[in-house]
Amino acid sequence: MIWVDKPFQRVLSQAPPMYDELWTAAKAMSKLEPALAEGGELIIFAPHLEVVSHVHGNYIHELGYHVLPYFLAQWERFKHVPLGVLAHSTHLRDDGRYENGVEYPRAKVTLALGYQNPDEIDVTTWRGLEEEGVLYVPKAGEMRYRLKTAEDAL
Repeated sequence: MIWVDKPFQRVLSQAPPMYDELWTAAKAMSKLEPALAEGGELIIFAPHLEVVSHVHGNYIHELGYHVLPYFLAQWERFKHVPLGVLAHSTHLRDDGRYENGVEYPRAKVTLALGYQNPDEIDVTTWRGLEEEGVLYVPKAGEMRYRLKTAEDAL
């Protein structure tokens, strides 16, 4: 566990090659989301990925990625989907709310798999900027990040 004093505005989260599909590379978001500022952005940098999931890809393509309240508010619509797949479908969006039919993710997630050209990302420009609210994580998914609270100081 890595504890941070203040949330990051931007994070470049590089999923290592051992995560060969988005199903596992989603850890690049879910393990860093607690340290991401409200309204911040996390970029999952994984140019090696070509597959969402070999096993559950059809479900993921049907569902997409949403915040947990999105699924809970529409349980009847999604009850046919295995619970593990539903849980995974929240890993890229994590925290947020769903009100009056509108989904409000807590932060923006950008996939550098085609949505942002991975060749245009220079990881060296992301290093050493933690004080400015910018974090680079070269092997994302291995450590969980958490924001320190007043209770943690006790």
